[in-house]
Amino acid sequence: MLIRFLFIYLSMFVVNSCAQTDSNQKQINMLKIGDIAPAINSIDQNGEQITLEQFKGKKIVLYFYPKDMTPGCTIQSCNLRDNYQKLLDNGYIVLGCSADSPVKHLQFIAKYELPFPLIADESKEVLKAYGVWGLKKFMGREYMGISRTTFVIDEEGIIVDIITNVKTKGHTRQILK
Repeated sequence: MLIRFLFIYLSMFVVNSCAQTDSNQKQINMLKIGDIAPAINSIDQNGEQITLEQFKGKKIVLYFYPKDMTPGCTIQSCNLRDNYQKLLDNGYIVLGCSADSPVKHLQFIAKYELPFPLIADESKEVLKAYGVWGLKKFMGREYMGISRTTFVIDEEGIIVDIITNVKTKGHTRQILK
C-alpha cells in the first residue's frame, strides 16, 4: 500500500513538473508586440489559398476564436461584422481563424452574414505559429483548445497589438483604442 501511494505521489510530481516545463516553454515561444507576424499559408471558407503576403501593405486584424456557432464566438464575430465599415475606414482588413472546416466556416458566414474571410486551420499550423493553441482549463477539466486572441498587424507585417482579454461585445473598441 505504501509503495502504491509513493508511486502515485511521484507520478503526480513528474506530471506537474512536465506541465510547468510545457507552460514555461509556451511563454518563451509567445509572440510579442514588435515581432514579425508568422506567415500564414492556409485556406479560407471557399477552399482558396490565403496568405498574409496577399495583404502586404495593409493593416490586418487577425482574430483567433475557439469555434463557429458558439455563443461567445458568434458575439465576437458579429461585433466585428457590425463595425466592419469602421474597421475598413481605419484601414484594416479583418481575418478570422479557427480549427473549423471550410464547410463549417461557410455555414457560419452565411448564417451571420460575415463580410470577411475565415481561415480554416484544421491542421492547427497557424494556431500553433501564433501561440494560441494549447492547454486550457474549464470547470476543472483540462483540454487542448484555442485561446481567444487578436493580433493587430501593420502594413509591414509587424505585430503592433495583441489582445488577449477579448471583450466579445466590445471587441472593435479594443482594436481601435
